[in-house]
Formats: sequence, structure tokens, C-alpha cells
Amino acid sequence: MTEASQDTAASQASPASVASRQAPARLDVVIVNWNSGALLADCLDALGRSTIASALHVFVVDNASHDSSWRTAESVRPLRVTLIRNADNRGFGAACNQAAFAGNAPYVLFLNPDTRVFPETLEKALAFITSPFQGGPPPGIAGVQLVDDSGEVQRTCANAPSAGRLLGRALALDKVAPRLLTPHFMTDWDHRDTRPVAQVMGAFLLVERPLFQQLGGFDERFFVYYEDLDLCVRAAAAGRTVAHDAGAQVWHQGQGTTAQVKDRRLFYIWRSEVLFAAKHYGQAVAWSLLAAQLLAQTPLRVAQTLAQRRRGEWRQALRGAGMLLGDLPALAGKIRDAARR
Repeated sequence: MTEASQDTAASQASPASVASRQAPARLDVVIVNWNSGALLADCLDALGRSTIASALHVFVVDNASHDSSWRTAESVRPLRVTLIRNADNRGFGAACNQAAFAGNAPYVLFLNPDTRVFPETLEKALAFITSPFQGGPPPGIAGVQLVDDSGEVQRTCANAPSAGRLLGRALALDKVAPRLLTPHFMTDWDHRDTRPVAQVMGAFLLVERPLFQQLGGFDERFFVYYEDLDLCVRAAAAGRTVAHDAGAQVWHQGQGTTAQVKDRRLFYIWRSEVLFAAKHYGQAVAWSLLAAQLLAQTPLRVAQTLAQRRRGEWRQALRGAGMLLGDLPALAGKIRDAARR
């Protein structure tokens, strides 16, 4: 069954009413779509071939795509799909919350459209998050192995960043003296064993619904990027484990839609880093990080792209920095707001 809502107001009411008419789902799958092209169709097709397809309720939230990719969700069989169409781009975290709080399954999976699950992926992931972990209770958040076309496991789990690490990376110290600065991603680990981690990537993030509700969902101040890290950090602070499950896999393209707009992608990454710093380490760190991004990281990126003769990319770095400068008045208020939380 597919339900389509045509505007934001209708979309907020429709999913709950749809869910109430269906048998209870074991898993709500939330996919945020923004000009995903054929990726969304492939993602939904793979979900339809899952061994637990009949136990899924899939929510596709379209953030004002202009490529008609969302139409795929109107004719998916045999999946139960609710399509939520937003009149404008509300951002990743806000769209995720919009769908997640409309569902009622005991677990919620946030899944990127540039992924394809294998038939047994979801069954294995649910078994993992409902089982005791390392002698303790089940994990509150879980991720799985993300693999590319060659089957290579991507190293996507991350370390919890300290204030020093955030500033050090902005100053490129991770490139100059990598032994002195712990990298953001856990690149020294092959991701082939199951273990607790600080963060699993939002491309496949499975969370227990009561925990997600307790945390208030994703922080919507992060338009895109760092909302998954922030959620994992808050889950750990609440005493819950975040774990990587090496027993299940998902194909992942990576940067499936944001690759279209590299300058804007850089802007959102930088802005989210600053907001994360403000929220977890205070305004002084946030403003220091912002200065490092503009005064150190931008010229370093430009110099690197020129040296490597990557034509056009130096302009994208400058445009990203220009967007950040243009956003300063609004960002200043968000920094103050984030630091109060």
C-alpha cells in the first residue's frame, strides 16, 4: 500500500493515520530523498527483496526534489510505503524526525537512498540490536558494514571528536602530523569485527525507538552532517551503547546526492562542525573553529587543488567559504543557541 501526501501539513497528519490502519511493523525504515534519481528506486527495490519485507513500514520523505525521483515511492510493491512530500528542503535531520515520529515500530532505521540492503541484512541487524551485547543489554544504536562495488568494507565508523581534534583537523594537523591527532574516521581499523564505537554513519543507523524518543530525535539545527554523530554522542551520555555489527552488510555508494553540489556540501560540513563544537564545547571553541576553517582550511584546500591540478575545485572551496561568510549573521545566533543546550 502506498500513501502520498502532497504538502507538508498533510504529510504530518497522513503517516500516523496510515500506520494505524496497518498491522504493526517490526521496523520503520526512513529514507530522506533529495534528487536521488535512480538510486531511490534501487534502494526501495532492494528493501522489497528483504527477508522481512512484510514487516517493514517504509517512509520516504522527499525534500522538494525537482527530478521526480520521489514518484518511485508511489508504485512500490509489495512494500508498505508512506510518501511524505515537503514543499521545501527541511534538511536531513528534520525530515528524519518528521517520519520517525509518525511511525510506531519498536525500531527505526535511517537509510540513505544511495544504499542497497542485501536480502538478510535487516533480519540480521534486528537480531543484533535485540540481543545482549558483550555481557550487557542490547545496544541502543547499531550500524553494519558498508561495502562498495568490489565488496571492500568502507571505514565509516568515527571517533568522538574532542575540541582539540576539531581544531586540529581544521588546521590540517591530521595531514601534517597524523600520529599526533586521532583521525575522525576509524581508518586504522578494518571494520571486520563487531565492537562498540563512538559513531555509526547515518547512511544506515538503526536505533531503538524509546531511546530515539528519549533523546528527542535528531537535533534539527544540523541541516545535514553531524546530526548522526550528535545523536550517537548523546546516546552514549545517556548510558547506551553504540555498536558496529560486522555480521551484516549494505552496499553504499557514498555522497549519492551531495556530490552534485560540492561547494554547498563543504559549507554544510563546516557549519555543522561549528554547531557541534558550540553545543558540546562552548562558544569559544566554535568561534575558534570557524576562524580556522576560513583562515587556514580554505587557503589550504585551494592550494591543494591547484597543486593537484583539479580544475574547478579551488573555486568550489572558495564558494563554500563564501557561503559560510554569508551565513555568519544567522550562524552567530545558532552558535549562541547551541551553546545553551
